[in-house]
Amino acid sequence: MNKNNQNKIGIYFFIIILLITVVYTYYQTRSFIKGPVLEIEAPLNGSLLTTNSITIKGYTENISYISINNRQTFVDENGYLNERLLLSPGYNIIKVSAKDKYQREIEKKLELIYLKT
Repeated sequence: MNKNNQNKIGIYFFIIILLITVVYTYYQTRSFIKGPVLEIEAPLNGSLLTTNSITIKGYTENISYISINNRQTFVDENGYLNERLLLSPGYNIIKVSAKDKYQREIEKKLELIYLKT
């Protein structure tokens, strides 16, 4: 094998090791890069409701703590939120917040109106 081929093999080997290192680093830090995720599916923000009992449904990722109106709640093993609440007559603001293990926080506010019939 000549010197030129040995240099090419060394360069290819270095590039492969570098790519493996970059992919592994991204894989290990992806939750830190993405941060906490909180999606509220129901009820829709701004809804006009005729019943005082609602179920907040949503999806979370990369969280270690979640609360509704500063009261801790829990998600299932797949990250789905399903919590029942009672509304007061009139205008209601519901604050859903979640934190990840690095204490980064995301917050969603639901503004709902309950019309008592």
